[in-house]
Amino acid sequence: MDANTDVADRALVVSRLIDAPRALVFRAWTQPEQVARWWGPQGFTTIHCDMDIRVGGKYRCGMRSPQGTEHYRVGVYREIVEPERIVFTFAWEDADGNPGHELLTTVTFEERGTKTLLTLRQRTFQTTDQRDSHVAGWTSCLERFAEYITTF
Repeated sequence: MDANTDVADRALVVSRLIDAPRALVFRAWTQPEQVARWWGPQGFTTIHCDMDIRVGGKYRCGMRSPQGTEHYRVGVYREIVEPERIVFTFAWEDADGNPGHELLTTVTFEERGTKTLLTLRQRTFQTTDQRDSHVAGWTSCLERFAEYITTF
């Protein structure tokens, strides 16, 4: 653990105003066939996407980097309030398929006229370096999502 930071410093918040209505944005986050088209940083490709979208349901999604490295994330849905909020755990799998450090992720969808303010909160990282890596990844992912939603 990063002894020089408190819990608040090991959490992230990333927001993006999406040019689409809230119900549409929520659906694009909860339909596996849609998630597979936008999830991951720009340049990455989804190679696997199983999602059981219900409280207690599990997911496992994989992506391939432009260099060919595969990354899998797993978790459990803790809360789903359509079309307002999704709460789920998030852990990267290691090479043997074992989940690593678990984070709690909350995604909220707020109506802003015909647009949606999407805010993603993720906590608690073991270090601020890990948090910063996720900030970069999620920022790129939400950029990709904003581009995708215009075609949905």
